[in-house]
Amino acid sequence: MNTPTSEMLAEKILRGVGGPENIESLTHCATRLRFQLHDGTKADQAALDALDGVMGTVPQSGDRFQIVIGGAVAGVYSDIMNLPSMTGGGTPRAQSDAEVKAEIRAKGRGRFAWLDNFFEYLSDSFRPLLGVLLGASLIIAIASMLDAFGIVDFRSADKSATWVFVDSMWRSVLYFLPIMVAYNAAKKLKIDPWVGATVMAAVMTPNFTGMIGSKTPGVTTTTNATLGTSESVAHVFGLPMQLNDYGGQVFVPLLMVALLALVYKGLKRVFPENVQMVFVPFFSMLIMIPMTAFLIGPMGIWAGNGLGTGLSWLNGNAPIVFAIVIPLLYPFLVPLGLHWPLNALMLVNINTLGYDFIQGPMGAWNFACFGATAGVLLLSIRHRESDMRQTATGALAAGLLGGISEPSLYGIHLRFKRIYPRMLVGCLVGGLIVGILGGVDTKAFAFTSLLTIPVFDPMIKYIIAISAAFFTSMALVYFSDYRTKEERAQVNDERDAAAAAAKGEVAVPAQTVPAEDRELVAVGAAPATATGGSASADSGAADVPAARKGLELAAPVAGRVIGLGEVEDPVFASRALGEGVGIEPADGHVVAPVDGELVTVAETGHAFGIRTTDGTEVLVHIGIDTVKMNGKGFDVRVEAGRKVSAGDLLAEVDLGAVRAAGYPTVTLMTVLNTADMASVEPHTGQDVTAGTPVVTVRR
Repeated sequence: MNTPTSEMLAEKILRGVGGPENIESLTHCATRLRFQLHDGTKADQAALDALDGVMGTVPQSGDRFQIVIGGAVAGVYSDIMNLPSMTGGGTPRAQSDAEVKAEIRAKGRGRFAWLDNFFEYLSDSFRPLLGVLLGASLIIAIASMLDAFGIVDFRSADKSATWVFVDSMWRSVLYFLPIMVAYNAAKKLKIDPWVGATVMAAVMTPNFTGMIGSKTPGVTTTTNATLGTSESVAHVFGLPMQLNDYGGQVFVPLLMVALLALVYKGLKRVFPENVQMVFVPFFSMLIMIPMTAFLIGPMGIWAGNGLGTGLSWLNGNAPIVFAIVIPLLYPFLVPLGLHWPLNALMLVNINTLGYDFIQGPMGAWNFACFGATAGVLLLSIRHRESDMRQTATGALAAGLLGGISEPSLYGIHLRFKRIYPRMLVGCLVGGLIVGILGGVDTKAFAFTSLLTIPVFDPMIKYIIAISAAFFTSMALVYFSDYRTKEERAQVNDERDAAAAAAKGEVAVPAQTVPAEDRELVAVGAAPATATGGSASADSGAADVPAARKGLELAAPVAGRVIGLGEVEDPVFASRALGEGVGIEPADGHVVAPVDGELVTVAETGHAFGIRTTDGTEVLVHIGIDTVKMNGKGFDVRVEAGRKVSAGDLLAEVDLGAVRAAGYPTVTLMTVLNTADMASVEPHTGQDVTAGTPVVTVRR
């Protein structure tokens, strides 16, 4: 069951990206919400960055916009998609070819837009597979630990059926990875993903792979005596076709789907719509399966082998340089999503060489990143920063147990410029140790976390390197702080002031009041303070004669009465606008809570300021952020300067319209000049009708 807080975050994110009408589509990955907007300039990046629960934002070309949430991203995505205004999942907009071209010219995406598209293609082809890749890596880690402790020979060629079956559990992901990548890549390019998967599967069937090294007529196999390798060629329709095992290959499906998209979309223009379902997939398969087997497959194998050989050469001839470059490169690649090609190369290495030499040095970067987060966590505990402590705890858990760096990067490191230089020192130290000790390899694709340490060989070298990277970054961040001395002093002062305000000891500055509500604070005298409620009642009760009756403020609307501390608005919750109550309305019939003069009536109809004859200043505020509705759904029945009596109708509000617009409907009533009162006593936790006393004010 979703909490009100998560639902509120979903509503605020929706407003921050320009509302549902500005969303063309929305997806998510392991840590990020990924929006395709109609107009990227409408996204309020500053407001989104300031939201609790948002770790950071990443605007991209082509009106793409990413919001980093962390491990809770799936829940936030679900909350957004369940909002009434998102029933359709976005608002795709039909445009003519001329409009599309004009829009592209007008936006001037820049000379690097093609690069954004290329890496977006790579990222979206792999990103949905993170879960199963992580699952497979943990299965390998468990098996490797059992092997390390001598319980089972994980690498034995004659393992029992039990361990052959365990092998199949993780090999299923890596072997059939090309089919999964083809599916995602085709989906990214907006063609039938099952056609992409089918084309790739055709060259991975037992029929195809069974010809390799076989005595099938038309198949010839030659052996390279020098290298000890063999190569099989099948003569199909009189043409030579190199046979390869494409299990685990990633370049082949990426190249294949890029060409398939052109063929598929071209065929859709050729065939009438009523026969496309049959003939477009048919001809796509008829064209692309031979194209993949004869040309794209061998090209992909050659390209992958070439890149792997190049990096292998660097690793073999300048291992220290290689081990240093990799961890220093990753901190700049990951935030931009440019690390996917290296991840692809890891898989190629495992398939061609039987091991990978990139992941060992990469582990130095990951653990340097997690070490910096640990330093921030220690500082947040030391300085009693509860929000940062929660953020750092979650990010560190995601890193050490899951090997995921994005929560640390977007939640902390990219927000504070002092962290990166210190983290890079940790990367350098870890990479240098890997290089000096002769490198670290692995035979599995593994997320570099504590749980996958056993898959690296030699394991002791890897542990030394990542430990050095972790503790170097942690020490540098902790002892030099991620804030400057001035920032630290300011943050600590704000922390102490907030703690004092929560105890009713400190006035809240008028600057904390939203601009649209400041005119309401000016109904009369001095600014409100955070003191109020039970604190005011306790401090002033002894001075007030028992026989002296206070002023009763009635509920302006029927509903459930709650304390201001339960309201999802920091200004009202802090009592910056005085002590009072919130009411979850049962209907939109809003009445005056007390006799007095209507000093202020907001043009948008969302707020009313009333001054009583004895000078009590009362604010009635309908909903949160409803000023942004510009009066839509608010039927105001009064005007400023008018005298009203308790129970007089102030406005009729369409609560359904407020909810549809994504705003909370809670109606708030506060005493603006709480500081001038002996006590302001809210009566919460009850269901009331309009006119029931809910606040007692004593002067």
